Amino acid sequence: MTPLLTAPLSGFVFGLGLTVSQMIDPVKVTDFLDVTGFWDPSLALVMAGALAVTLVCFRLILRRPSPLAAERFDLPTRTDIDVKLIAGAALFGTGWGMTGYCPGPAVASLGLWSFDSLVVLGSILAGVGLHQLLFQSRSG
Repeated sequence: MTPLLTAPLSGFVFGLGLTVSQMIDPVKVTDFLDVTGFWDPSLALVMAGALAVTLVCFRLILRRPSPLAAERFDLPTRTDIDVKLIAGAALFGTGWGMTGYCPGPAVASLGLWSFDSLVVLGSILAGVGLHQLLFQSRSG
């Protein structure tokens, strides 16, 4: 299968999984993150299931000589933890906790005509643009 076919198919399956698990519902997500209030632990089961599948499948898939839809695996080579990584993770977590959306569920929520997800995606794009302005011009 070509990447032109596998990318949208993978995105559809991912979005379907987010919808079935209710991770596109920001209230469900913020209730999961609110451990001192009305805590909803059900998303922990979703995350545990995803982690279990990932641990097994990554080991099996990486034994192959190449991916099904590409010539080679494109895996990260950096293993260091720096200030930019920690700051980015903190910003991501703060945004997720405040809105109940991370990028995948925000895109999947567009299918529900969610204005909130448009605002979140606009903010994500603004953050990406700001990062490009601040950091990418230095690396060139």
